[in-house]
Amino acid sequence: FVEAAAEEYGFEGSKLVAVGYSNGANIAASTLLLHPGLLRAAVLFRAMVPFEPEVTPDLSGLPIFMAAGRMDRMIPPDNTQRLADILAEAGAEVDLRWRNVGHPLTYEEVGEAKEWLSGVLPLLEA
Repeated sequence: FVEAAAEEYGFEGSKLVAVGYSNGANIAASTLLLHPGLLRAAVLFRAMVPFEPEVTPDLSGLPIFMAAGRMDRMIPPDNTQRLADILAEAGAEVDLRWRNVGHPLTYEEVGEAKEWLSGVLPLLEA
């Protein structure tokens, strides 16, 4: 799908960065686990383990920003931590940031992700 969309809409398919919140983050996490090499980086807000991979993908050096809430009633913190561990075990460079908040996203987290991306994107161009 992504390759076809890149051709149809004229964007560089090899430079994709996923940004997702909640189920969008879970879809991005699934993409990372099922299609390693498709994404160049990811920002995952309120993500959880979408599934336990049978085979550990190679995500060596892939930058991933994660923002999670310690008081999230929809996604237990240990589930988010497990996802971060799975991604790190696959070789990703995971930056997991916890806040004492629930499931709703905060302006501060969006700002942190923006700052993180501004440091990561130039490295992806190299």
